[in-house]
Amino acid sequence: MIVLSVGMPRAGSGWYYNLNHDLLVATGYQDAHEIRRCYHLEKILTEVNCNIGALTARRMLPILLPAFLGKTFAIKAHAGPKPLALFLIRFGVILPTYIYRDPRAAMLSAFENGQRARQNGRENTFSHLTSFEITLDFMCEYVRIWEQWMACNQAMHVRYEDLLVDYDGQAARLVDFLGLKMTPAIQAVLDRYRPEQVQSTDQQGLHFRKGKIGRFRQVFTTEQQQACLETFGPYLKQMGYELE
Repeated sequence: MIVLSVGMPRAGSGWYYNLNHDLLVATGYQDAHEIRRCYHLEKILTEVNCNIGALTARRMLPILLPAFLGKTFAIKAHAGPKPLALFLIRFGVILPTYIYRDPRAAMLSAFENGQRARQNGRENTFSHLTSFEITLDFMCEYVRIWEQWMACNQAMHVRYEDLLVDYDGQAARLVDFLGLKMTPAIQAVLDRYRPEQVQSTDQQGLHFRKGKIGRFRQVFTTEQQQACLETFGPYLKQMGYELE
């Protein structure tokens, strides 16, 4: 089985993927990095967090071999579901989790991340986000992807903010969703990924920096906040976020 940990960018997706991954490993399932190495999937599962990228058939098919050979492992994505992925989810080959965040907070984090990258003279996923308007358009794509994943009833959905303020409750939901039993090894993983722990760690792949709730209200201008409301308003209501 493949645990597909999907997330909105800058919504704790690296943190949540590593929690998914390490819970499986603590139970005796496979380390995704070893799967990538043993099955020569380096061009499919990229970066430190075994990110598959787009969920196309061309990228999905190669990772099915270890799954069909009885391996259980976790991979990461930001993309929306495609027909093959939805088919595999329906038949239990893929078990998806999806984490999202207030898109206003996510876009601020993405913009600042890209700004830091440019200041350091390097390129990353967010370095092209050079203005508020460009970042707003960028986040619109991921709000549409949020809508697609929310329509997937087999997926476990979690809000980043809920994971911060109710970590124990949300972590217990995840353990149950993955079909795992609480053991000392599982508890050790849960403790390692507590918000206060990951905020103070430099562990590669967590992508956790400020992580504060509602900070966009202090950073965005009144006009920018209004533009967000006009763009995201109906989605924010469905997500359960306050408009003001």
